[in-house]
Amino acid sequence: MIIHRHVLPLPPEARGSVVAVGNFDGVHFGHQAVIGEAVKRARAGRRPAAVLTFEPHPRRFFQPKAPPFLLTRFRTKARIMAGLGVEHLFVLRFNAALAKLTAAEFIDDVLGSGLAAAHVVIGYDFVFGRGRAGNAELLVSRLAERGIGTTIVAPVTSMTDSMTVSSTSVRNALSAGDPPAATLLLGRPFEIEGRVMRGDARGRTIGFPTANLWLGDYLRPALGVYAVRVAIAEPGARAGRTLAETADWLGGVANLGLRPTFGGLTEPRLEVHLFDYAGDLYGRRLRVALIEFLRPERKFDGIEALKAQIIKDAEAARAVLADHPAHRQAG
Repeated sequence: MIIHRHVLPLPPEARGSVVAVGNFDGVHFGHQAVIGEAVKRARAGRRPAAVLTFEPHPRRFFQPKAPPFLLTRFRTKARIMAGLGVEHLFVLRFNAALAKLTAAEFIDDVLGSGLAAAHVVIGYDFVFGRGRAGNAELLVSRLAERGIGTTIVAPVTSMTDSMTVSSTSVRNALSAGDPPAATLLLGRPFEIEGRVMRGDARGRTIGFPTANLWLGDYLRPALGVYAVRVAIAEPGARAGRTLAETADWLGGVANLGLRPTFGGLTEPRLEVHLFDYAGDLYGRRLRVALIEFLRPERKFDGIEALKAQIIKDAEAARAVLADHPAHRQAG
């Protein structure tokens, strides 16, 4: 998959694509339906299959002080889209200039002149342009004037409760401490990806060394202890290439929280202990998939009490993972 940071100019092979348009945060089953429709039409018409998305998420531009909410950072989003068959990923920087574009200008200047799209695919609820004034009806009519077709993909519903699959429903599941529900909506376990930072190495002193990741702009799932599976990026690997491409994921247990036993933190940290692994992870990039929520975070009276609980948590995590088939995430 080729990533394009601008739509003007584009190489000839990137023009004339069938393009799915949206934010696609989470790339859940609903998003996959939109992207899948674009890929199917592209292959049928022997056209390039493409996605047009925006970075940062428009909500971050309009509400810079809003709490973290992202389900997928760009690296993860791009990897999943490549796995869905997308050949070109157009990434527009969402800034003041883009926010000022009217809906008509977005259609004419970006989709028309910029991409020379052969066909456009959107979700049923896609809105765009200054003041979110553009909708599916406007897109269909204005693209038709340029001889460009449009497909509007209907909502996708959950198999378990017939609720519409959305990024909001995924966020709600994670905030409620229900990773399996999020998995059903995403089509894969939710994962946090990041580089291992140096901590105080306290876990090593009690026999449970941990790899520490800061959440940054990720949504904050429920704070507590999780059974996890982890993929480790190969040294020097480019843009998200990980062990997940060639090997099974490693099992582990993780605490996501503020470490109240040791004075507390101002921002949550993900501390991951990998089972049966003795390598050095400092500076390496991890993908940590949340499989099951084990218990809420709590404060302990001291290190011995904490160590005793960690032993129980590790046993519980191993039991969960034994019943949960090792997965291979997209990419």
